Amino acid sequence: MRDLLGLALRRNPKRAHLLVSQVLGKHVPQCPDTVHGAGLRLGREVRTLLGDEAAARAVVLGYAETATGLGHSVADGLELATCLHSTRRPVPGVPPVGGFEEEHSHATSHLLLPEDPGLLAGDGPLVLVDDEFSTGRTVLNTIGALHERFPRTHYVICALVDLRTPEHRDALRKFAADLGARVDLVTLASGTVGLPADVLARGRALVAEYEAAAGGGPATGTGPAGTAAPAPGRTGEAADAGATGAVGTAAGARPGVPGGPGAVVRRVELGWPTGLPDGGRHGFTPAHRARLEAALPAMAARLAGALRAPEQGAADGLPAPHGLPAPGGPAPLPPPGDRPAGGRVLVLGCEELMYAPLRLAQALSHHLGDTAEVRYSTTTRSPVLAVDDPGYAIRTRIAFPAHDAPADGPGERYAYNVAPGADPRRRFDAVVAVVDSAADTPALHAPDGLLAAVAAHTGRLLLAVVPSHRPERAAPPDQAQRPERPSPRTEPPSPRAEDPSGRAAGPYRRPAAPAASAGGAPPHRRDPEPLPGPLRGPAFSSYRPDEVGWLLQDLSAVTLEAPTEEREEAVQSGGAHYAESLPVEYQPDAAYQRLFRAALDASAARIARAVGTVTETVLAERAGRGTGRPVLVSLARAGTPVGILMRRWARYAHGLDLPHYAVSIVRGRGIDATALRWLARHHDPADAVFVDGWTGKGAITRELAAALDGFAATTGVTGFDPEIAVLADPGGCVRTYGTREDFLIPSACLNSTVSGLVSRTVLRADLVGPGDFHGAKFYRDLAGDDVSAEFLDTVTARFAEVREEAGKAAAALLATTGRAPTWEGWAAVERISEEYGIHDVNLVKPGVGETTRVLLRRVPWRVLARRGAGADLDHIRLLAAQRGVEVEEVDALPYSCVGLIHPRYTRGATGADGRAVTPA
Repeated sequence: MRDLLGLALRRNPKRAHLLVSQVLGKHVPQCPDTVHGAGLRLGREVRTLLGDEAAARAVVLGYAETATGLGHSVADGLELATCLHSTRRPVPGVPPVGGFEEEHSHATSHLLLPEDPGLLAGDGPLVLVDDEFSTGRTVLNTIGALHERFPRTHYVICALVDLRTPEHRDALRKFAADLGARVDLVTLASGTVGLPADVLARGRALVAEYEAAAGGGPATGTGPAGTAAPAPGRTGEAADAGATGAVGTAAGARPGVPGGPGAVVRRVELGWPTGLPDGGRHGFTPAHRARLEAALPAMAARLAGALRAPEQGAADGLPAPHGLPAPGGPAPLPPPGDRPAGGRVLVLGCEELMYAPLRLAQALSHHLGDTAEVRYSTTTRSPVLAVDDPGYAIRTRIAFPAHDAPADGPGERYAYNVAPGADPRRRFDAVVAVVDSAADTPALHAPDGLLAAVAAHTGRLLLAVVPSHRPERAAPPDQAQRPERPSPRTEPPSPRAEDPSGRAAGPYRRPAAPAASAGGAPPHRRDPEPLPGPLRGPAFSSYRPDEVGWLLQDLSAVTLEAPTEEREEAVQSGGAHYAESLPVEYQPDAAYQRLFRAALDASAARIARAVGTVTETVLAERAGRGTGRPVLVSLARAGTPVGILMRRWARYAHGLDLPHYAVSIVRGRGIDATALRWLARHHDPADAVFVDGWTGKGAITRELAAALDGFAATTGVTGFDPEIAVLADPGGCVRTYGTREDFLIPSACLNSTVSGLVSRTVLRADLVGPGDFHGAKFYRDLAGDDVSAEFLDTVTARFAEVREEAGKAAAALLATTGRAPTWEGWAAVERISEEYGIHDVNLVKPGVGETTRVLLRRVPWRVLARRGAGADLDHIRLLAAQRGVEVEEVDALPYSCVGLIHPRYTRGATGADGRAVTPA
């Protein structure tokens, strides 16, 4: 029992003592394997108790704030169960499905906010996890509140220690009998705590005495960061050792270095997987757990790399002899044999955010091995007396204001045993502070905030931000709670708030809050109404859910297809817009499918090289914009496979997990404004990189620029860059491209079956309202012909062989001054339009990709092919033959081919040359 628990005095009028867990990772920094292992052991015992069938139906519920990480760890041991934890942080737009009270706590109200409202409605066991099981009142409150709404037959209580008295045990048995449910208990140890009758009065007196001796004021007051009451007979020793170094004095003096500067805060990009919840506030499933496990090694490597990177003015990073170097000179350290070469590293979580920092700390520890000693703990709202004595559980206390806008308002928060106190061997050479983006606020970076307080007690301080998960049904967070960023999912604050130049170089600096608009709201946050969320596979599209989020609405149940000839006549007569209906999906025959696969095999390396070139160019160009982490926004649907390939390259070559969304843009109607508003709420607009497959004459490039200008004028949302990144730019329409060759991109050969089984986008007034996304259909019935994954995987498999070549091509592209658009393609289109008597550039479709679309979706008139064009046009010739369309070879064509749509089409009409066209 003594190995699991220590004792401390609370600064809490309801309860005098605090049982300080040695294996929880809350108040006492501990080896992360020890912390996670305690939960795993409990979870495995619960699984043995339940059996696999019941374990798969179970829900694990951890208590905020202390047992959120423990609940996750228990769920890890169970393996089959979803984890949810209670929270004291409400999320706008997510109504609680339940709540309960914790009677002895300093903060009593718990909310339950599962993303799936039906999570607690199942009939499987409910596993309730807390660090200690003392009176049992919290569990009774929880079960009583939940059983009224979600009755079940089996509850399991899980705790590190069971400290109930016989009376409390009897009370629980009676409660279970009255409820008519089975209640089991699983713990690691049991025992009792004896308290005198006047414990509250005596505790208050001791707290007042020790805090007065430490100069921290009364028990309810605020002491300086790092303050600890000296143990009897050690007052001078504690003071001499610098245990009370207060933030704000001597420019943030560091203990042991009088007048020396505090650590510079540096932000680390974790590469947290897109869409992966930061924890169990809204539910964390076994699938989420698998994604996290897969991503942990890369994230740990990034943290290790940041720890090893030299500080400005320092010669080395981690590892270094006898610990990490600190700005201003090294702190006094113990003899070399007392600590590992890489020093002591603390991963510090933030209140309820316990599990993600724990797993990061564990992965970091495994990555660093014996070169560093990694410990893990988290901040807390529990007010506890700190006494710098080896026999007392809470040696030092850092106090700072809350920085996550909690429901119960501002208040003091604490980090215990982080400051070294009187013993320099306890000093952490580096601290990695891990917060979620909802807590990455100005208060975190303020002179009296957590970062400044911790910086005074370590030589190196890193900040890692995990994106706060917000269910898609949630409303945007309160603007007043997040004045410095457009959304809690945005990870690093925009460097535009740090540096007017928009460049983010050197150490991270605390961002200034942007100027408010006339209505008091910050930029990019003017529209408070709820917005729909992205669709993901497999519910919509055959792509993996992490590959792309579709900012579209699902119109699969609506009949939108019309015969090609009817659509063409309606469009050219002005009776309809092409985006108001869909063509009937082309079903390729065996010969065409063989041609597609041959083309894919022949061009996979060429495409991979272009993917690498454009991705490397984007990453280099965007390093100094926004947060420096691009958000890929593909123009559905031709741009979407390219966006996925760019995302895969960034992950393959750089370990970056870039967000990727698909949006609709319609010629003559503009880009989906609702999708832009969603993006602005969830990301810095300056991070958005619009992606398309190829350029033809540049119509969409111009459409996008005009649409973004109009969007900024009507909404006040600025920052979106109209530049499009494309795989191929034969028309010379953009600056950022993989190649300017006009060659066959096999994804252009097919329709939905190479694009995740998603249709072209639809914009029709009776289907798409002012607050709706544009629509599209998911052709589930074509799954047997789907080659979307085959296309992506075939190209991805060639990344390794073209990596060096792509890097050189990107470097050359970035160095050249001839990247400006030439608009050569547009000039050619105008010339062809006049020469062939069409007089409408919209009916001239240049390039292999656009010509393919003409043959698949429109009423083609003829195809112009550059004389001598080779195998890249084999599929064009096959399609043209199937539709009875002439292929005319011409000279001096800047494209491999150009498709001409029949001008002034009506059924039975004639073309410009007077020849009738027979509909295919």
